Amino acid sequence: MEYVSPEGLRLDGRRPMEMRQIRAEIGAVSRADGSAIFEMGNTKVVAAVYGPREVQNRSQQMSDQALIRCEYSMANFSTGDRKRKPKGDRRSTEISLVIRQTMEACIMTHLMPRSQIDIYVQVLQADGGTRSACINAATLALADAGIPMRDLVTSCSAGYLNSIPLLDLNYVEDSAGGPDVTVGILPKLDKVTLLQMDSKLPIDILENVVQLATEGCKAVANYIREILLENTKQLEYRRGV
Repeated sequence: MEYVSPEGLRLDGRRPMEMRQIRAEIGAVSRADGSAIFEMGNTKVVAAVYGPREVQNRSQQMSDQALIRCEYSMANFSTGDRKRKPKGDRRSTEISLVIRQTMEACIMTHLMPRSQIDIYVQVLQADGGTRSACINAATLALADAGIPMRDLVTSCSAGYLNSIPLLDLNYVEDSAGGPDVTVGILPKLDKVTLLQMDSKLPIDILENVVQLATEGCKAVANYIREILLENTKQLEYRRGV
């Protein structure tokens, strides 16, 4: 199957190095301490953060830092097939772990000892890049909750199909079976917090694909900063500052 036309256009009309349209909204879940909806093309994710609060299971309490818990799930209506997914299946457990480890790299857990922060992420609509969308939504929700962070964590994917590096894969491209890389970075600190790859790539091509995904992460970071700035202005306006 041809994923890039002779004119240089992908199946959804984008250029190889073009991202899907991104959109975000803060404060989507009123009962949560912080929440956000994040969309990357047709992929739509909601994240809610509760805490810092008292540790529910005392045996897990840490005297020098906060406990971070993360739960990832997919709504039954999020994909085309209507198979009921069992709660706690292997993929959900793995993605929950990935999101938790990525977030732990940026949250200043030492400032909140003997407490816990719960991050809940649910995919409402899946069209490729769900892992990245979840991390971006969780970052916004943490910022909305006022959780101290070293930097914003942003994530984006890139792949290699028909010998062409492609940025921000949709579901059809993701399902093609080609190599794809998911990258998560702390843009201001210039550090990588997540790097996952399916299948193998020659090292020179891998560098190009990772660099492409990193550029995508930086674009997401700029957008998230704009959203947070706009939200701050709205709060100031409401308070009459």
